[in-house]
Amino acid sequence: MTIPSKIVGIEIGAVSQTIDARWLMAYAGALGEEDPRYFDTTAPGGPVAHPLFPVCYEWTAALNLRAKTLRQDLHARGVHASHHTVIHRPPQDGDRLLTRAQVIGVRPSRSGTLVLTRFSTVNRNGQPVTTTDYGSVYRGVTTEAETRAGVEPLPRPAVAAAGEPRWTAPVAVAPQTAHVYSECARIWNPIHTDLAVARAAGLPGLILHGTATLALAVSQVIRRELGGDPLRVREITGRLAGMVPLPSRLHVRCLGREGHLIAFDAVGDGGAPVLRDGVLRGAS
Repeated sequence: MTIPSKIVGIEIGAVSQTIDARWLMAYAGALGEEDPRYFDTTAPGGPVAHPLFPVCYEWTAALNLRAKTLRQDLHARGVHASHHTVIHRPPQDGDRLLTRAQVIGVRPSRSGTLVLTRFSTVNRNGQPVTTTDYGSVYRGVTTEAETRAGVEPLPRPAVAAAGEPRWTAPVAVAPQTAHVYSECARIWNPIHTDLAVARAAGLPGLILHGTATLALAVSQVIRRELGGDPLRVREITGRLAGMVPLPSRLHVRCLGREGHLIAFDAVGDGGAPVLRDGVLRGAS
């Protein structure tokens, strides 16, 4: 099983989607958010978007690009490996957004092949809303060599980690979390909710979406470092380091802070990392 390097540079035309309050609220609800701003339909602009909400409207573009570049039998082998989103301005209720997707890199990895995709989203006037570099590792799949498009990955912000965590926050992950997240985010990948598909793909059982793992961690950082204000988030990056089984528990840790840059990660109950190299850039 091989992913050819020639897929680098392939892109799809803009996918148009309209954001509504129901979708924004459902996503926040799937994460167990309690801040009323996520659910206030009376506020100007409607309910506030969770900073990881862009994964919802990027999903359709991801499916379209995957269908254009990869064989069907490889799809279930992909797992989320890295994520980097820049929020130019938060999506809002009533927005009509246009998302383009392009493969910007392919390279061998320890467990298979990493495919890096750029999602560029603008509003109906062409103004940037979000830009995301999304890395997926296709387990057990090879490629010829590292290949890059003429597009540089988003520059990663750097922040020094402290010796000991500033704080640690436990987060329970219930058995049905992936099912609720799938329906509320409108992201359907059967390895997260269909046990037969997960086992056929070589997984020990159902696992939580990587975007859900990152979103749960980001929520804890917002509460403890940004005064609970999701609108202050400007950039998020991190690497998914391990699978999160259902049920389980995460321990989100703040590793350091320098001005508007906050370093974080997450480990499981046994201390094994599930999220590494997390950095959140906030606004004042």
